[in-house]
Amino acid sequence: MPYVGLAMVNFALMFTMALFVFEVPLKGSFLTLLLGTLIYVSATTAYGMLVSAFARTQIAALFGTAILTVLPATMFAGMMVPVSSLSGMARIMGRLFPMTYFLPVSVGTFTKGLGFSDLAMNIGALAVFIPALTMLSILLLRKQER
Repeated sequence: MPYVGLAMVNFALMFTMALFVFEVPLKGSFLTLLLGTLIYVSATTAYGMLVSAFARTQIAALFGTAILTVLPATMFAGMMVPVSSLSGMARIMGRLFPMTYFLPVSVGTFTKGLGFSDLAMNIGALAVFIPALTMLSILLLRKQER
């Protein structure tokens, strides 16, 4: 929960900067963006828990998560190339990252004026990551010695 809380504070700061420093207007629903962000942050935290199931230290988990998410998410989740134009394994990899589903939420609410009904499928897909990644991380977690 602290990671989710900290990420939401980060979201509030970035959202405020977007509005007031960079003067980017929010054309869509703030509540949709807030809900999508909360679910995205929870999903990425679950992804971090999955990586930490394999790491021995918190620092290793932090760097492992960064390495395993930044490059693939940038290349396969729609930041550089739309996921719809990918094929084969690249498309499958793109669909396995929460960013693939959050990017349309953030872009849609800021620039396209979209609301919840327009983005419900992406938000729903994001929500599936939370229990799936959490359960997978619990199953893969090594038993601790006493």
